[in-house]
Order: sequence, then C-alpha cells, then structure tokens
Amino acid sequence: MLTQIINARILTPQGWLKDGSVLIRDNKILEVTNCDLPIVGATLIDAKGTYIVPGGVEIHVHGGGGRDFMEGSEDAFRAAIKAHMQHGTTSIFPTLSSSTIPMIRAAAATTEKLMAEPDSPVLGLHLEGHYFNMKMAGGQMPENIKNPDPEEYIPLLEETHCIKRWDAAPELPGAMQFGKYITSKGVLAAVGHTQAEFEDIYTAYEAGYTHATHFYNAMPGFHKRSGYKYEGTVESIYLMDDMTVEVVADGIHVPPTILRLVYKIKGVEKTALITDALACAASDSKEAFDPRVIIEDGVCKLADRSALAGSIATMDRLIRTMVQKAEIPLEDAIRMASETPARIMGVADRKGTLEKGKDADILALDNDLNIRAVWAMGKIVEGTNTLF
Repeated sequence: MLTQIINARILTPQGWLKDGSVLIRDNKILEVTNCDLPIVGATLIDAKGTYIVPGGVEIHVHGGGGRDFMEGSEDAFRAAIKAHMQHGTTSIFPTLSSSTIPMIRAAAATTEKLMAEPDSPVLGLHLEGHYFNMKMAGGQMPENIKNPDPEEYIPLLEETHCIKRWDAAPELPGAMQFGKYITSKGVLAAVGHTQAEFEDIYTAYEAGYTHATHFYNAMPGFHKRSGYKYEGTVESIYLMDDMTVEVVADGIHVPPTILRLVYKIKGVEKTALITDALACAASDSKEAFDPRVIIEDGVCKLADRSALAGSIATMDRLIRTMVQKAEIPLEDAIRMASETPARIMGVADRKGTLEKGKDADILALDNDLNIRAVWAMGKIVEGTNTLF
C-alpha cells in the first residue's frame, strides 16, 4: 500500500522542506521529495499545513497510562506504551528504576516478547540502577540500591538479549569493571545518581561510560568543601566533549534557562530529550508504583518533598517546553527528541529522521505543537488522528 502525505512543512536532515511530500509504503519511508503532485494509486493525506517530523525516540521512561514497567507484566507494558505513543513516542526503551533481580527478569521476559512482535515500538530495556550512590538515591527505592555485583549482572546479560542500557554511579567499588563488561556486550553505560567529580567521570569515560542520566538531576554541580572549590558531576560531564546527555525537558526538573545552557554547550547532537515519566503520565491516575510518591506542582515528588521522583510529561510536552519556554528552534528540539536519542541507542540506521528506507515513524504537529497525527511503522496510532 502506497501513502502520500502532502501540504506539509517536512523536517529532513537537510532542513525544512515546503511543498513536498512523504511517500510511505507499508512500514517504510519510500521517499521524501520536493514534489507534491499526487501519485497515481497512492492514498493521499492532506497534512493541512502541519509540521511533519520524525517520531519521538524515548530512551528513559518508567510508565504511563496508570501503569509502571516495574510491574513486569505484558498488560502493564502495553498500557504504558500505548499511552506514550498517543503523545508522539514511536520508539521506546522501557525503563526500570532500581529493582530486584526477579523484577528485572520479569520485565526482560516481557520486553523480549514485545520486541519479537512485527513492527514493535519496543527496542530494548533500560535499567536505571540499582548500582547507585545511596546519598543520591532521589526517588529510587533505597532498599534495592547496592554496589555493582558481577554475580548479578553477568548472568543477567548472558541470559537476556534485550538490555540495551544500564546506569550506575561510577564512584562505587566495582563500577569500572561493570562499565567495561556491559559495554563489551553492546550495552550503553550511563552515569547517574552519583557524586562523581572530574577524576571519576574521566575514568568512567575511559571505561566505557559515554552518557549521562537525567543531566543535572541526582548529581552535584560546582561546590565547596572545607573552603576549597570543586567541580561537580555536571561540570565534569561538560568537559567530556564526546559524552552525551539527556534532560527531563518538562520545564520543572530542569528550568528553561538551564535547558538552554545544555543546548548551548552540549549542542543538538549530544543532547537527548526524555520524559522520565512515571505511571501517572498520560492518565488520570494520581498513584505511582512507589507508594512514597505524590504528584504536586505538575511533577512527581517524594511525599516528604526531599526529591523529585520522575515526571508526568509526554513527548509532545518536551518539544513544546524546548520551543516555547527554552526558546530553542523547533527543528533542533525535534532532533533532540528523535535523531539524537536514536543515535545514542544505536538505532539511527532505521529511526530518528525522515529519510528514504527508514521506518515510517512520523508526527504531524500543528502551529501550537500539539499532536494532530502519529504514524508508527506506517500505521496511524489509535486515537491520534485529527487530520482526516
């Protein structure tokens, strides 16, 4: 089946294309062309002047639609994934907060089942923890946090094939061995929930840690100790030119001014947008998987208000925040939501941009950057179409 999208402002790797069209055959982009003349035999879709951009690639999300990936069940996974897809996420790496090994195994089994389905949006599992600095636990469950343990992580990576990213605090005993091992297995190593200073970050980068988890959150910046000044994790990561970062772009976890600073220093190609969303995102639910969590001021917090604990954001909100509050060009915000995370996770050969041969993951956004339609693998996502 051939589909042609016309009358749109199309974001291509070369920039915006006006008066062109996107041709889709089955689940692939057949062509992005500057010709908008109707093709014989094609199903014609009038985009009505909307922005046609690549679908969002979500690399850090805990749940949505009232369900959390820590539940591990197929039902929970499908509900959370569906909720985020309706808001512009077309590829997803379900994320577990610090969990027990049985919980990780259950989630891995579900992830592998969903990954095996045709045209699945699920591209792998992300483990946020449980090898973190207890002093920077934030919204993580403290009873699950410990030092890296090869008797846990080696069997897990030997028996599963879906774990694509694992986060840890590099200052912990065994963290360098952990980083070297998981990267040897093709798993992205990220630093997070850490008190690392420059030497820790430098050593971690040499050991394979190339990404920073929710940059600025659960990590210190510039600080003083006994009267002397020290660089924090934040400044250390800025100094590592090739280290990528992700930001929770809800405008609350990181204020718009700092979002603009990250964009200015790290740039589009090193910055990914994430929701870090909990179960209450894209739902009427007020409950998170962790009973300590409350929703207040548009964000998830621990009930004692000692730390933020995830967001209620969705992909479309990230884009709006970057453009409307951080005053970043739309094309750059889109790239940070699609192209950059796809490249960070090693799936840019088929995701992240509108190009010939890539998967037909496409969003239509109106002038206010609201979702008008979502195509995932060439199919309209249920509940998103207000174009035709």
